[in-house]
Amino acid sequence: MEITVKHFSELTTKELYEILKLRSAIFVVEQNCPYLDMDDVDYDCYHVWLSENDKILAYCRIADKGQFLENVSIGRVITATHGMGHGAVIMERAVKEAIRIYNPDVIELKAQSYAEGFYNKFGFKSAGEEFLEDGILHIHMYLYLKK
Repeated sequence: MEITVKHFSELTTKELYEILKLRSAIFVVEQNCPYLDMDDVDYDCYHVWLSENDKILAYCRIADKGQFLENVSIGRVITATHGMGHGAVIMERAVKEAIRIYNPDVIELKAQSYAEGFYNKFGFKSAGEEFLEDGILHIHMYLYLKK
């Protein structure tokens, strides 16, 4: 297995196609949530994915503060197959890359509420009330890196 980290400007058309295909398969089709995944934020993000034999197993994106959320953020966290540990691999790497690239005081994400426990394992803490986004309950979560 291999992890790749690229800024949007470095992606090949095949890489971009495979990323968008996976995001659509999970976020739109599997979760039965018709929304426009391509939100123009991708252009300024770093894209991180775990692959094997040219197949993406897990993916996420990292955005600088103010691009998507108030703080540096990790989003669109996704795995092609569930229960294989690929989500943990991609989150560990995403946190390291966010720190390496942006050196933030805090990393923020909007988690689907059912996944709150998953993000807790990486030190993220919930804040505020749950909210609906695209018909799915979410919660804001923060990883505080500096005091």
